Amino acid sequence: MEKYEGLRNYLNRFDSIAVAFSAGVDSTFLLKICHELLGDKCLAITAKSPGVPGVEIKEAEDYCKAEGIRHIIFDSEEYKIPEYVQNVDERCYYCKKYIFGRIKEIAADNGIDTVIEGTNKDDMQDYRPGFRAVQELGILSPLLAYGFTKNEIRNYSKMLNVPTFDKNSFSCLATRVPTGEKITPELLGRIEKAEEVLRSLGLKQYRVRVHGGVLVRIEVLPADIEFTVREVSRRVINEKFKDLGFKYVTVDLNGYKTVGEETEEEEKKVQ
Repeated sequence: MEKYEGLRNYLNRFDSIAVAFSAGVDSTFLLKICHELLGDKCLAITAKSPGVPGVEIKEAEDYCKAEGIRHIIFDSEEYKIPEYVQNVDERCYYCKKYIFGRIKEIAADNGIDTVIEGTNKDDMQDYRPGFRAVQELGILSPLLAYGFTKNEIRNYSKMLNVPTFDKNSFSCLATRVPTGEKITPELLGRIEKAEEVLRSLGLKQYRVRVHGGVLVRIEVLPADIEFTVREVSRRVINEKFKDLGFKYVTVDLNGYKTVGEETEEEEKKVQ
């Protein structure tokens, strides 16, 4: 509990705080604590983006309404960022720099100087070019500063009755597109609908990675591969994915990988 109390004491030092809120495990945990400590002086700010499924935005909205938390949702408009559309190596850096810059502006317009976000200790094991943008903008990362791991955040969230304590990890839909392949709202919309198909089948952790706009590589947990290729599931997936315009539908036998693991594999290919 020492780490948890330290975090609470740290956050309680501020007169007001804006939380970059995605409805994920980390930012919901932070928001819960900030709202308990600061009440109406806590503001949740959510970026509405084609890279984020609509169900995630609705969860953010529903949580804030249920808890009585001040909440602002804004259109992030990443397509104004050339590096994002072109999908360059550091796409995430340019995107985060733009979005968190907008979040800082919204916070300032509401009289709030302090903005925090939910990066944790485990996140630093992954490839995170966007975190550099967070640091450059002076956004605070208290979970990282106090050394919280993902499991600790889940455990404390459960203790506090935060509904996201067992929520699966999610990353921006743009991560499903290989570096160098153009990102469009149309493509991300197709990916979102494809992942909705997997969710409707009861799968919990998955990624639909698209190559050349026509080939799909489905990643699920190794334990779920057999279910995914079973006749009934395979038929549903193949039919619905073809309806979305994907010509080839495949399942990656290596299973689900994080962004960091994907990057590590690419680096090994280059060496």
